[in-house]
Amino acid sequence: MVSELQLGNLTIQVLQKDIKNVHLSVYPPNGKVKVSAPNEMPLDTLRVFVISKLTWIRKQQAKLQAQAREASRDYIERESHYFRGERYLLKVIEHNHPPKIELDHQSIMLYIRPETKTEKRAVILNDWYRVQLKQQIPVLIAKYEKLMGVSVKDFGVKKMKTKWGTCNPIAQRIWLNLELAKKPPELLEYVVVHEMVHLLERSHNRRFVLLMNKFMPKWRFYKDELNRLPISHVDWGN
Repeated sequence: MVSELQLGNLTIQVLQKDIKNVHLSVYPPNGKVKVSAPNEMPLDTLRVFVISKLTWIRKQQAKLQAQAREASRDYIERESHYFRGERYLLKVIEHNHPPKIELDHQSIMLYIRPETKTEKRAVILNDWYRVQLKQQIPVLIAKYEKLMGVSVKDFGVKKMKTKWGTCNPIAQRIWLNLELAKKPPELLEYVVVHEMVHLLERSHNRRFVLLMNKFMPKWRFYKDELNRLPISHVDWGN
């Protein structure tokens, strides 16, 4: 059941479902607040809980407001694009052959047919990003499967509005955000580890933290770095 709580000028979306604990989240880009709660929890109890967390909510919203955002992209000559945390200049090369992407030490070369529209240029580059991620992720999964004693049966890459990754422990499947292709490799590794730890512990509880400390001692640093870097110009809110 979906409902709303109103606290002054703060609107909180409430989703009640078959879970045991309350989960509070603040989402980019505008600091939208959502609460997931057990079905039987009264709204008055949830209201008291949210009021107790108002300082934390405001702090998270302030962080999001201060976070830099990438400019919108037109996919034109000498425009800046990022790959694995490095900045590249786009070179647009027209030819009468199927589109392709090539990379050198300072440029992403976008080969396209004449009159290719901006939307299609974006699709071509995003498809290339997806291929690159799908080459990197299996190596990381294999590394941590051995360390954690778990098995990832499937993984995928897709655009996500509010999360860097997700995990389905029952299906043993993880999904990674396409935007991670633009971030430094260690941040991709952090998200992979985070989602794989959910195969051992579904919740973000004390055990989850202990497992993260065990498998990636610097995970808090990587988390902060990922949240500090510019986010996509696309509105990630729901």
